[in-house]
Amino acid sequence: MIVSEMTPNLVLVILIGILVATGVYLLLERSLTRILIGVALIGNGVNLLLLVAGGAAGAPPLVGESEEPMADPVPQALILTAIVITLGFTAFILAMAYRSWQLHGHDEVQDDVEDRRVAKRTEEGALDARADDASVNAAMEALTVRDETEDEDNEQSEGGAR
Repeated sequence: MIVSEMTPNLVLVILIGILVATGVYLLLERSLTRILIGVALIGNGVNLLLLVAGGAAGAPPLVGESEEPMADPVPQALILTAIVITLGFTAFILAMAYRSWQLHGHDEVQDDVEDRRVAKRTEEGALDARADDASVNAAMEALTVRDETEDEDNEQSEGGAR
C-alpha cells in the first residue's frame, strides 16, 4: 500500500465533517447560546481542515537551510488568525445573548415583523396581485400586523418581572 505524505488521515476528515455538520445544525436554532456553540464547532472544523490541508509536519521553516522538507507556515498563520476572529465573534454573540436575557428573560432570536407580514400576504395570495400603490398598501399592512414579541414583553413587565 502506497501512502504519500499528502494523504489526509481518514479519522480527521470524518471529524471535520462531524464538526461542521453539527455546527450547521446548531446555527439553525433560535437560541443564541446554541448559535454560539455552532459557530465555535464550525470554526474548529475549518481550523482542522486547514491543518489537514497543510500536509504533514516538516522541519521548521524559519531556521537555517536543510535537506529535509520544510513545513508550510501559511496554514498555521491562517489558523491563528481564525482563532482570534472566532474569539471576537464569540464575545460579541455572548454579549448579545446576555443582553437579550436581561431584556426578555431568554436568548432566542425573534421573528422579524416584516417576514411575518410577507408570510401573511403569501398565505392570503395577495403577494402576486400587487397594486401600483404598493408602498401605501405596505404601510397599511404594517399598521395592522401585530408584533407578538412586544405583547410578550409587556406581559412579562406587567407580571412584576422587573
